[in-house]
Amino acid sequence: MKTLVITGGIGSGKTVVAQYLSSKGIPVYDCDSRTKALYYENPLVVMDIEEALGESVTDQDGVLDRKKLGAIIFADKSKLAKVEEIVHPMVYEDFVRWRDDRVNEAPFVVMESAIFLEKPLFHDLADAVILVKAPNFLRVERAARRDNINAKTVRQRMKAQRFDRRRVDAVILNGSDIPTLYKKVDKAMVKLKDKLTDKDEN
Repeated sequence: MKTLVITGGIGSGKTVVAQYLSSKGIPVYDCDSRTKALYYENPLVVMDIEEALGESVTDQDGVLDRKKLGAIIFADKSKLAKVEEIVHPMVYEDFVRWRDDRVNEAPFVVMESAIFLEKPLFHDLADAVILVKAPNFLRVERAARRDNINAKTVRQRMKAQRFDRRRVDAVILNGSDIPTLYKKVDKAMVKLKDKLTDKDEN
Protein backbone atom coordinates (compact mmCIF):
# COMPACT_ATOMS: atom_id res chain seq x y z
CA MET A 1 0.00 0.00 0.00
CA LYS A 2 1.27 3.46 -0.92
CA THR A 3 2.26 6.03 1.70
CA LEU A 4 2.24 9.81 1.43
CA VAL A 5 4.37 11.54 4.04
CA ILE A 6 3.34 15.01 5.20
CA THR A 7 6.27 16.73 6.89
CA GLY A 8 7.35 20.19 7.95
CA GLY A 9 8.72 22.12 10.89
CA ILE A 10 6.95 22.99 14.09
CA GLY A 11 4.08 25.40 13.41
CA SER A 12 4.21 24.94 9.64
CA GLY A 13 0.67 23.61 9.37
CA LYS A 14 1.35 20.02 8.40
CA THR A 15 -1.37 18.83 10.79
CA VAL A 16 -3.94 21.00 9.02
CA VAL A 17 -2.91 19.45 5.71
CA ALA A 18 -3.15 15.94 7.15
CA GLN A 19 -6.56 16.68 8.66
CA TYR A 20 -7.80 17.96 5.30
CA LEU A 21 -6.79 14.70 3.63
CA SER A 22 -8.39 12.76 6.50
CA SER A 23 -11.66 14.61 5.84
CA LYS A 24 -11.53 13.14 2.34
CA GLY A 25 -11.36 9.60 3.70
CA ILE A 26 -7.60 9.06 3.64
CA PRO A 27 -6.31 7.27 6.78
CA VAL A 28 -3.77 9.40 8.65
CA TYR A 29 -1.08 8.18 11.03
CA ASP A 30 0.05 11.03 13.29
CA CYS A 31 3.53 10.08 14.49
CA ASP A 32 3.47 12.50 17.40
CA SER A 33 0.11 11.29 18.75
CA ARG A 34 1.02 7.64 18.28
CA THR A 35 4.35 8.14 20.03
CA LYS A 36 2.52 9.63 23.02
CA ALA A 37 0.16 6.65 23.04
CA LEU A 38 3.02 4.16 22.80
CA TYR A 39 4.64 5.65 25.89
CA TYR A 40 1.51 4.78 27.86
CA GLU A 41 0.95 1.42 26.19
CA ASN A 42 4.48 0.31 27.04
CA PRO A 43 5.71 1.81 30.36
CA LEU A 44 9.02 -0.02 29.96
CA VAL A 45 9.89 2.43 27.19
CA VAL A 46 9.87 5.32 29.67
CA MET A 47 12.12 3.32 31.98
CA ASP A 48 14.53 2.69 29.09
CA ILE A 49 14.57 6.42 28.31
CA GLU A 50 15.33 7.37 31.91
CA GLU A 51 18.12 4.81 32.03
CA ALA A 52 19.60 6.14 28.78
CA LEU A 53 19.41 9.76 29.93
CA GLY A 54 20.43 9.12 33.51
CA GLU A 55 17.65 11.34 34.85
CA SER A 56 13.93 11.32 35.52
CA VAL A 57 11.42 12.33 32.84
CA THR A 58 8.28 11.50 34.82
CA ASP A 59 6.00 13.52 37.07
CA GLN A 60 5.04 12.84 40.69
CA ASP A 61 2.62 10.13 39.55
CA GLY A 62 5.27 8.32 37.54
CA VAL A 63 3.76 9.41 34.22
CA LEU A 64 5.95 10.70 31.40
CA ASP A 65 6.30 14.49 31.57
CA ARG A 66 6.68 15.47 27.92
CA LYS A 67 7.65 19.05 28.69
CA LYS A 68 10.42 17.83 30.96
CA LEU A 69 11.59 15.36 28.34
CA GLY A 70 11.45 18.01 25.62
CA ALA A 71 13.48 20.47 27.68
CA ILE A 72 16.19 17.84 28.13
CA ILE A 73 16.49 16.48 24.59
CA PHE A 74 16.08 19.73 22.65
CA ALA A 75 18.91 21.28 24.67
CA ASP A 76 21.31 18.36 24.12
CA LYS A 77 21.63 16.62 20.75
CA SER A 78 23.39 13.62 22.25
CA LYS A 79 20.47 12.99 24.60
CA LEU A 80 18.00 13.49 21.76
CA ALA A 81 19.85 10.81 19.79
CA LYS A 82 19.67 8.38 22.71
CA VAL A 83 15.90 8.80 22.98
CA GLU A 84 15.43 8.45 19.23
CA GLU A 85 17.34 5.16 19.22
CA ILE A 86 14.72 3.80 21.61
CA VAL A 87 11.57 5.39 20.24
CA HIS A 88 11.97 5.48 16.45
CA PRO A 89 12.16 1.71 15.80
CA MET A 90 9.04 1.32 17.94
CA VAL A 91 7.18 3.93 15.88
CA TYR A 92 8.37 2.37 12.61
CA GLU A 93 6.96 -1.03 13.54
CA ASP A 94 3.73 0.48 14.83
CA PHE A 95 3.21 2.37 11.56
CA VAL A 96 3.80 -0.71 9.43
CA ARG A 97 1.20 -2.66 11.41
CA TRP A 98 -1.24 0.25 11.16
CA ARG A 99 -0.70 0.68 7.41
CA ASP A 100 -1.08 -3.01 6.65
CA ASP A 101 -4.40 -3.09 8.49
CA ARG A 102 -5.80 -0.46 6.09
CA VAL A 103 -5.09 -2.06 2.74
CA ASN A 104 -8.74 -1.98 1.69
CA GLU A 105 -9.69 1.40 3.18
CA ALA A 106 -8.16 3.83 0.67
CA PRO A 107 -5.76 4.02 -2.30
CA PHE A 108 -3.00 5.24 0.01
CA VAL A 109 -2.35 6.29 3.61
CA VAL A 110 -0.76 9.39 5.10
CA MET A 111 2.04 9.54 7.64
CA GLU A 112 2.33 12.91 9.38
CA SER A 113 5.88 13.28 10.67
CA ALA A 114 8.03 16.28 11.57
CA ILE A 115 11.29 14.33 11.51
CA PHE A 116 10.87 12.09 8.45
CA LEU A 117 13.38 13.81 6.17
CA GLU A 118 16.23 13.78 8.68
CA LYS A 119 15.79 10.15 9.77
CA PRO A 120 16.91 7.53 7.20
CA LEU A 121 15.19 4.78 9.19
CA PHE A 122 11.82 5.98 7.86
CA HIS A 123 12.79 6.77 4.27
CA ASP A 124 11.77 3.43 2.76
CA LEU A 125 8.19 3.96 3.98
CA ALA A 126 7.43 6.86 1.64
CA ASP A 127 6.17 6.75 -1.93
CA ALA A 128 5.72 10.54 -2.02
CA VAL A 129 6.59 13.40 0.31
CA ILE A 130 4.97 16.80 0.81
CA LEU A 131 6.91 19.45 2.73
CA VAL A 132 4.74 22.13 4.36
CA LYS A 133 6.47 25.46 4.95
CA ALA A 134 5.47 28.76 6.55
CA PRO A 135 7.19 32.04 7.45
CA ASN A 136 9.13 31.71 10.70
CA PHE A 137 7.16 34.40 12.53
CA LEU A 138 3.92 32.53 11.82
CA ARG A 139 5.43 29.23 12.92
CA VAL A 140 6.53 30.72 16.24
CA GLU A 141 3.14 32.30 16.82
CA ARG A 142 1.18 29.15 15.97
CA ALA A 143 3.34 26.74 17.96
CA ALA A 144 3.54 28.94 21.04
CA ARG A 145 -0.23 29.32 21.11
CA ARG A 146 -0.94 25.66 20.38
CA ASP A 147 1.53 24.15 22.86
CA ASN A 148 1.31 26.91 25.48
CA ILE A 149 5.06 27.49 25.40
CA ASN A 150 7.13 30.63 24.98
CA ALA A 151 8.63 31.87 21.72
CA LYS A 152 12.18 31.11 22.86
CA THR A 153 11.32 27.43 23.31
CA VAL A 154 9.71 27.29 19.88
CA ARG A 155 12.77 28.82 18.23
CA GLN A 156 14.99 26.34 20.05
CA ARG A 157 12.97 23.47 18.61
CA MET A 158 12.99 25.04 15.16
CA LYS A 159 16.80 25.11 15.19
CA ALA A 160 16.85 21.38 15.97
CA GLN A 161 14.86 20.54 12.82
CA ARG A 162 16.52 20.02 9.44
CA PHE A 163 14.92 19.23 6.08
CA ASP A 164 16.71 17.54 3.18
CA ARG A 165 14.65 18.54 0.14
CA ARG A 166 16.11 15.86 -2.10
CA ARG A 167 13.35 13.50 -1.01
CA VAL A 168 10.56 16.08 -1.32
CA ASP A 169 8.06 15.71 -4.18
CA ALA A 170 5.96 18.81 -3.49
CA VAL A 171 6.32 21.93 -1.35
CA ILE A 172 3.30 23.77 0.05
CA LEU A 173 3.70 27.27 1.45
CA ASN A 174 1.20 27.83 4.25
CA GLY A 175 1.35 31.57 4.72
CA SER A 176 -2.20 32.61 4.04
CA ASP A 177 -5.74 31.44 4.93
CA ILE A 178 -7.10 27.91 5.21
CA PRO A 179 -9.09 27.89 1.91
CA THR A 180 -5.92 28.90 0.07
CA LEU A 181 -3.99 26.14 1.81
CA TYR A 182 -6.62 23.57 0.80
CA LYS A 183 -6.34 24.64 -2.86
CA LYS A 184 -2.58 24.17 -2.70
CA VAL A 185 -3.06 20.69 -1.22
CA ASP A 186 -5.48 19.75 -4.01
CA LYS A 187 -2.97 20.95 -6.60
CA ALA A 188 -0.17 18.94 -4.99
CA MET A 189 -2.32 15.81 -4.90
CA VAL A 190 -2.94 16.05 -8.65
CA LYS A 191 0.82 16.26 -9.15
CA LEU A 192 1.45 13.21 -6.95
CA LYS A 193 -1.37 11.02 -8.29
CA ASP A 194 0.90 8.66 -10.25
CA LYS A 195 3.25 8.17 -7.30
CA LEU A 196 0.34 7.20 -5.06
CA THR A 197 -1.44 4.84 -7.47
CA ASP A 198 -0.55 1.18 -7.76
CA LYS A 199 0.49 0.28 -11.28
CA ASP A 200 -2.05 -2.51 -11.54
CA GLU A 201 -4.81 0.05 -10.94
CA ASN A 202 -3.91 2.13 -13.97
